Amino acid sequence: MSGRFWQPDVTVASVVFDAGRVLCVEERVDGRLVLNQPAGHLEPDEALVDAAVRETLEESGWTVEPTALIGLYQWKSPPRPGEADGRHFIRVAVVARPLAHDPDRVLDDGIVQALWLTPEALRAEAARHRSPLVWQVVADCLAGQRQPLSLLRQLR
Repeated sequence: MSGRFWQPDVTVASVVFDAGRVLCVEERVDGRLVLNQPAGHLEPDEALVDAAVRETLEESGWTVEPTALIGLYQWKSPPRPGEADGRHFIRVAVVARPLAHDPDRVLDDGIVQALWLTPEALRAEAARHRSPLVWQVVADCLAGQRQPLSLLRQLR
């Protein structure tokens, strides 16, 4: 690592289902319009579950209640132009149920819209997924992968 401290980006993502559809966000990244779950970076001193709730609200306008851990995912992005190496991500994915929507909420920068897609429609848009994590967490959730949220413990 040439004397440099390596640290992956820790992100959280919420998989939210309602009436057979999954909550997605359409966002502009590097000039492309891509699809993702409501997801984002963990902030200092923030609990993982709280981060998932916050990111979902900020990116979609939906207040949610996480109900289970889907899994932990490790992924290395391809390098961007001018970068020697891609970024490393650790994603914590939870399944959550929708509680309330604020249609007037201003969404995070870069978010074009929140939308509900069937799993089939999301999978058909694979070329527009922000990363391979987008479909993988939904597929794992659909396959019934669930762990108790108590696995996500924050010690202070």
